[in-house]
Amino acid sequence: MSDRPAYLRIADTLRDQIRAGTYPQGSRLPTMTELCASHGVSEIVVRQAIALLRGEGLIETRRGGGTIVKVSPPARRVAMDRYRAVSRPLAVPATTFTHDQRIGWSDYRLDRSYTRANADAELASLFELPTGVELLRRRFVFFARGEPQQISVNYLPWDIVGDTPVADPEREPWPGGTLAQLEYLGHPPTRVEEAVRSRMPTPEEADTLHISSGVPVLAITRRMISRARVLEVCREIVIPADRVVLDYSIDL
Repeated sequence: MSDRPAYLRIADTLRDQIRAGTYPQGSRLPTMTELCASHGVSEIVVRQAIALLRGEGLIETRRGGGTIVKVSPPARRVAMDRYRAVSRPLAVPATTFTHDQRIGWSDYRLDRSYTRANADAELASLFELPTGVELLRRRFVFFARGEPQQISVNYLPWDIVGDTPVADPEREPWPGGTLAQLEYLGHPPTRVEEAVRSRMPTPEEADTLHISSGVPVLAITRRMISRARVLEVCREIVIPADRVVLDYSIDL
């Protein structure tokens, strides 16, 4: 007999069955009563196993709907091609986000809040500007098919965007996104830099993105540069790690 706790053995079995397709995405797991009977354990033990799988982001519990295997087709964030795809003339409205999510404009929603801010030491360093320079701060929550998928907080120099349509939140979502906005302002980006790290979400991020406990996020710091000037800093783009695949291609 294994010394491994019963709830871990049950979680292992259910995890293997989910990955093998016995319980495909969107399907319902056996009820609490059925799991107790099939494994010969108490409800407390089964609840511990379910909580573990929920924390891993594999399942979700719906009120009145039982325990469901999460449907989470990953977005593919292709580092180079995503920016090229929306920098060309577009037959239909799109942004890098709609490109990643493979959704149309009607399936896209963007919640936003705009404020003016002064650059702290880190932002000033990223912009290569003096500390305290005035910036436009924009916080976005990106929705695909009605579900929140991504948060970003980006900054633009106020001397470039102040009193322009780019500083008007009512103009969002803007086809082409920030790339198109900078081009509209006469500063088309010539270089994009991204630094990616993994961390646990803040409570506010987890609540906004409907993340189960235990699911990390990818936090991406981005700079958009036009010739020699940094014109946008995104600190940060936050995406649940179980919802995205980062693709990189390098031409040699």
